[in-house]
Amino acid sequence: QVQLVESGGGLVQPGHSLRLSCASSFTGGHYAIGWFRQAPGNDREGLGCIAFPDRAVDYKEFVKGRFTITSDKDGNTVYLQMNNLKPEDTAVYYCALVKSWICPGTDRLYDYWGPGTQVTVST
Repeated sequence: QVQLVESGGGLVQPGHSLRLSCASSFTGGHYAIGWFRQAPGNDREGLGCIAFPDRAVDYKEFVKGRFTITSDKDGNTVYLQMNNLKPEDTAVYYCALVKSWICPGTDRLYDYWGPGTQVTVST
């Protein structure tokens, strides 16, 4: 069973930065890890994805320039760097994994999900 665990969430002031981590137990060669978030009353929305082994990254348009997805050299931990945070970024942030060569176009294809980490952007 693949396990994913997010960490790094918390309370941050507007304009500040936060880096989330997603630790994965998956040891296969071809997979993709995506980042998502869900605010109260809203649908879950995708933020971006990184596909291994090439480490190709896709971003949703609305996060380009503020959010960056990277990974450690082994691909066991994926990071979501979030800059210039805004109150509307407040949400539970999730990572998810799919055994795929490329980043899927829908969150329905992801097989494994982490429990999420809360990010609150507020003064």
